[in-house]
Amino acid sequence: MRRSFPSAVMALAGLALAWTGSPAAAQDWPTRPVTLIVPFLAGGPIDVIARVQAQKLGEILGQTVIVENVGGGGGALGAQRIARGTPDGYIFVMGNVGTHAYHPTLYAKPLYDPVADFAPVGLTTESPRLLVARPTLPVADLKGFVAFAKANHATMSFGSGGLGSATHVPCLLVNQAMGVTVTHVPYRGAAPAMQDVIGGRTDYMCDSIQTAVPQVKQNNVKALAVLSAVRSPLLPEVPTAAEAGLPGVEADTWNAVFLPKGTPEPIVRKLVAAVNQTLDDPTVRKRLDELGLAIVPPERRGPDYLATFVKSEIARWAPAIQAAGLKVE
Repeated sequence: MRRSFPSAVMALAGLALAWTGSPAAAQDWPTRPVTLIVPFLAGGPIDVIARVQAQKLGEILGQTVIVENVGGGGGALGAQRIARGTPDGYIFVMGNVGTHAYHPTLYAKPLYDPVADFAPVGLTTESPRLLVARPTLPVADLKGFVAFAKANHATMSFGSGGLGSATHVPCLLVNQAMGVTVTHVPYRGAAPAMQDVIGGRTDYMCDSIQTAVPQVKQNNVKALAVLSAVRSPLLPEVPTAAEAGLPGVEADTWNAVFLPKGTPEPIVRKLVAAVNQTLDDPTVRKRLDELGLAIVPPERRGPDYLATFVKSEIARWAPAIQAAGLKVE
């Protein structure tokens, strides 16, 4: 009896596992609330985007979508949780260029493989970075900022939402273009980084357009340049970096949904369909448009496109990170 009891337990566990991974169980998904991991603190740009989409996504899935913030490591800790997560469809992540393009080059020992450890669902939105400075910085435009930075870079600092985050690497491009080295101050999220720019404790940051614009309009920070090929309709008076005399600084960011690797295909397909339906909802589209986000068109959505896109983005950003000599041990 003592020898057979563990065997019986193992048999029952095997039956349970077989059931949860069965096609029928996958087709019934979801039967309980699902969790969307935002790999940054609440109040940051990714958090805003996720919460706009989560409510509608829950309505479509017929279950509550719980948004859980897991900050740290420039988004790496939250993404790592998905890479190691149970592939049952009940946990997925809103990744971005930082978590899935910068990470493998940035880390000497990456916490995960952005390609091999995830089941891609699809791109959702894109947006430019905005270079903003503290309100007391004695400059009026990008030209003045460049001159000031060249003269004072040894005593200046810039903030970001974490080492290797999508608010960190774009500022490295700015610094490289100016030919200066500035002290980097990493935070656990973009929101506290912005608060220190507003308070004058750091000099500048490269924030997401959707969270930076309200601060610009309230005169809490100075908008110096849009780090994109074109101006933003939210701030049409603010030039691109190239227009203002600093060419080669384009740092559009993107957001995308990923499941753990090995998630059953029927679940992946259902989440793909639900995410696409969410992006096509007029109310969601209106809100994302108000935030200055571009919704990815249908031809650039889906798992296949995202899988190829992530590989190309890793290759695109590797030279800039390597040129900056940036490496997390």
